[in-house]
Amino acid sequence: MLEISIIPALADNYIYLLHEPDSRVTAVVDPAAALPVMAALQRCGFELNYIFNTHHHSDHIGANLELKAATGCTVVGAKADHSRIPGIDIGLDDGDRIALGGETLLAIDTPGHTVGHIVYYSAGSRALFCGDTLFSLGCGRLFEGSAEQMWQSLQKLKALPAETKIYCAHEYTEANARFALTLEPGNPQLQRRYAEVCQLRRSNAPTLPSTIGQELATNPFLREHSSEIRQHLALPAASALEVFAAMRRQKDRFR
Repeated sequence: MLEISIIPALADNYIYLLHEPDSRVTAVVDPAAALPVMAALQRCGFELNYIFNTHHHSDHIGANLELKAATGCTVVGAKADHSRIPGIDIGLDDGDRIALGGETLLAIDTPGHTVGHIVYYSAGSRALFCGDTLFSLGCGRLFEGSAEQMWQSLQKLKALPAETKIYCAHEYTEANARFALTLEPGNPQLQRRYAEVCQLRRSNAPTLPSTIGQELATNPFLREHSSEIRQHLALPAASALEVFAAMRRQKDRFR
């Protein structure tokens, strides 16, 4: 079982520190900045073996080269995005697996936010490191991919076990909750989640991890079937993809 720690960075990024205790193999996911990672490694007495990148944006790969120079770690990312991942050593395709000590991470191709986005799933630890594809109560903006690509990517994640913990790369949950309530204000589980999130943020505590089960019950981007959402969008008989795309356009304009 992986030991997973959250390292806050920049304004609202989360870097994840993964440690497999039997082998003492250690990795970070999406290191935005080197200093907080080095401080965490020193505090825990860990040596860094791997960097796992979900995509090429600077707030996810910003510390790759500095950490690699300092530790000699191996950088892992999408093979399709090899030219945009600094210091990459191992490129993964959809369905590839990589060992982290006694644990195995599965790479899942999730284009949408970027065309080369991948996520990492540990079945043994029931953990998903999903970058900017799936957020708690939201999903990533479509910078490079299409609504159809993102929708298909999210279908893959919806199919994971309900107890799977969601470790996304940003603290966006409160703003996402406010948007979700404009679409589905009558959802009691969403109402409870919003109250919980507000309390956590008042204490400056992370709202993560969430779970797939929580997201299926509250995240509008996984709830295209909701009659309340469809009525709000005036799309009662539209396809799931049409409803998803309409929600994504509204979220882009939401303030």
